[in-house]
Amino acid sequence: MLTLFHHPMFAACRFVRLVFGEYGEELALIEEKPWTRRKEFLAINPAATLPVLLAEGDVPIVGATVISEFLDETRGVIKRDKRLFADDPFERAEIRRICDWYLTKTEGEVTRHIVRERVLKPDMPSEAGGGAPNAAAIRTARANVKQHMKYTNWLAGTRNWLAGPRITYADLAAAGAISVLDYLGEIGWQDYSAARDWYARMKSRPSFRPLLADRVRGLAPAAHYADLDF
Repeated sequence: MLTLFHHPMFAACRFVRLVFGEYGEELALIEEKPWTRRKEFLAINPAATLPVLLAEGDVPIVGATVISEFLDETRGVIKRDKRLFADDPFERAEIRRICDWYLTKTEGEVTRHIVRERVLKPDMPSEAGGGAPNAAAIRTARANVKQHMKYTNWLAGTRNWLAGPRITYADLAAAGAISVLDYLGEIGWQDYSAARDWYARMKSRPSFRPLLADRVRGLAPAAHYADLDF
């Protein structure tokens, strides 16, 4: 069984878990707090970033995009119509673009800041950056949520799935990011009906069940978080 070093509230880690779920692969999880800089973890990934996959032979594969490409090459190519990537190079480019939007742009403008201020800081010692949340950082991230949800709403309203006619890595990357914000109650779903319908389909997939069971100590999810018909 492969092993994933992850944090339950990191969007990139959730993305990788969804990919494994869609491919029906078993995955052992080790929750990691990278700010502790454990020697054992640094020996695997000196950058102390997540996610990290220990693949066959305990070879470390670092980073969500790298892991997803590895999984496509070792699992996806034999899945035929269930492959989460595309055969056509232009379709692959669009999938990569949307993945980058959620794993890089949404992460940099929204998710990382809200998670750091609301989830990580209370769990971090002061010498590692813990302490009271930065209200200004939260306000800025919350303002950015609206733009990212408008874009998601447009994608969901003009396509069957976010990158085209079938589910791909793009949907899983978006779901990884949005599920974190949904846990924290940061999305006003009433304003984004197309995105809401798309996300309801994502939540109903078997691959999503482990994410709906995630809980952060001292921080309960939004009341509708695990509700498939929210």
